[in-house]
Amino acid sequence: MALPLATVTPILSLRRLQAPRSNCDAAAATRLSGACEAALFGLKFACCRATAVWDRRPKPARALMVEEGRTAATARIVTVVGDGSVSPLKNTPWEQVMRHTSTRLKWVDEGIEMVVFSDKATQYSDTRHENLVRELLCSDMLVHVAINDQESIEWLHKNSDSVPNIICFESSPDLRNKLGGSFVHKRGEENMFNRLVNIAKKGNRSESAEVLKTVSGAWERYNADDIRFCLLVIINSYIRPVSVLKNLRAKGLSTLNCMIKNCGSQMLNCLFDPNCRKALQCLNSCSPTDQVCNYRCIASYESPYLEAFSLCVLQKNNCLELDAEIPSKPIVTPLYMFRGELLSHEVAEDLFIGWLDNLEWSWRVIAGQNPAYDQFPCQYQLFYRGKAKGSFWYEPVFQVRTQEGTLVWRRRKYRVRRASVPGTFYFSVLDNGVVSKEFWTIIDVCDDLSWGLFQYNGAAQVAGLSYTGAVLVSPDGNFKPELGGQRLVSALEKCSIMDWELYRVDNCSCNNPPLGIPEGSRLHSKIELRNQRWVSQQLG
Repeated sequence: MALPLATVTPILSLRRLQAPRSNCDAAAATRLSGACEAALFGLKFACCRATAVWDRRPKPARALMVEEGRTAATARIVTVVGDGSVSPLKNTPWEQVMRHTSTRLKWVDEGIEMVVFSDKATQYSDTRHENLVRELLCSDMLVHVAINDQESIEWLHKNSDSVPNIICFESSPDLRNKLGGSFVHKRGEENMFNRLVNIAKKGNRSESAEVLKTVSGAWERYNADDIRFCLLVIINSYIRPVSVLKNLRAKGLSTLNCMIKNCGSQMLNCLFDPNCRKALQCLNSCSPTDQVCNYRCIASYESPYLEAFSLCVLQKNNCLELDAEIPSKPIVTPLYMFRGELLSHEVAEDLFIGWLDNLEWSWRVIAGQNPAYDQFPCQYQLFYRGKAKGSFWYEPVFQVRTQEGTLVWRRRKYRVRRASVPGTFYFSVLDNGVVSKEFWTIIDVCDDLSWGLFQYNGAAQVAGLSYTGAVLVSPDGNFKPELGGQRLVSALEKCSIMDWELYRVDNCSCNNPPLGIPEGSRLHSKIELRNQRWVSQQLG
């Protein structure tokens, strides 16, 4: 990972500290930034969640579920995609994107079943058509993606009455969204009068409009994580609880009481510090589900007061009462052989150390899978052995464009320990007051160290956040079409990563990075770099 994926800083929302109207408002008085989009969404909405809707299906549909051995705990999703429609994700067909999303949903919860159809299945009397009709009868949610064909629209209108939740993306306005059994419209920008009117409305419909607005905003960021997040939020809110989103269930006033009781001085220090206060104001302007915006605020206005606040509220006192575990999926296997010999722990560490000594860095990141962080430019990796016996460290160095438009360098420091299998490691970091723990796997490294692929699963426990990802690295960070060939394709397949999921890192204009490692650090112990010609060309 090129930079910390679990930077999660709780932010006091100044707007919401005044006279909370309910436990929902009290819970909304705290705000999580960085990658904790799901936790924030839950603090705001979870205690007002709509009632689960399984029993709103017609009796024949419920009977069909029993007949097929399905239980009410299974969430059934049917996705219908416009035939031939293309996504903004490197022009990948939407059907391919949604089929991959179906696989990624299984990593989160085995009880979620999603089947994907082209809308051509609505127009022909064949096996596909019969399967679509059958699936709709027992579906908890219908997802429309890029449906604009009028014949398909009419068919879907007639055959989806029994589906309690319908969500539409990139589709004709003739298709309507339905949540919790009621039709709902996306809520746009509102003035104060309209907000007051909506508050006075019957609760569930107004809340459903907020859910739809949040989900729509996440979808429009067009990445694999947010597409999956959209579906998980609806499942968790209207179908059944999703275990990985258990942190969406807000604790109400207990959070605010814990903060005031245990972290009063840290709260005041943050509010009176100009940088910390700017961070709060910046975060308050971001959509709570926009990870890029939130992390950019943190990186723009880092301060000891902000770190002290999050360290107290989250790490020391766990005021949000959250928990998360490192994901067990996807299951990946590490590199087994390197240069014709079995991989050992020592050689695996040497592979991480990479080009350091010949160059000023171990690796530069070409691309990564995480949508929130891989947009940061100029990512360097520094791996080295410490002075103490058995110690090993990782320091990512990267640029952030601040809210004022200037580029600044940031650096973090991870402790690294060997896991039981060579090529696997445990990473840990204290980042902006929050401890993140990660499990890294070396998937593959070319014999000449011209490229490498590292995969990771991680969690920020007290932030209630878990995540997965991977980084593709090389000595210079430049992507070349011929890089890796079929071997790289196979390595990506091992991680179940599609090419369209990778985000290229901008490695231009990387002037004066704050590199260097502590004096007395140790580097390679087993391997030698063979591609000296490449080094000579770069340094010559």
